Amino acid sequence: MTEVAGVCGVVAWTKVKPVTLEVIKICIEVRPQIEKMKEDNWKIYIPVVYSQIVKGMNYVVKVLVDEHGDGVCVHAMIKLPCNGGELSVTGIQFHKKFDDPLIHF
Repeated sequence: MTEVAGVCGVVAWTKVKPVTLEVIKICIEVRPQIEKMKEDNWKIYIPVVYSQIVKGMNYVVKVLVDEHGDGVCVHAMIKLPCNGGELSVTGIQFHKKFDDPLIHF
């Protein structure tokens, strides 16, 4: 996936890249929300790659949840300070494999 320049009304995502410390912290913070949605508690929880909206606080992250390469894709967002600045999960895709491409949703 390549970086796309934002055009009026078009959402542009960065290229997929390895997680940063900031993204790892986000994933750790939203883990309880994800496990509640999935009704599961994982022993393994390793954020691997991510993409985010250019000039935004929306992230799509692939997280491995077992030793077989199974994972989930998480869409998380940080609300603007004027809206409380909360971090929340806005979507999850289950049954993703390590080699599956990271797709925005």
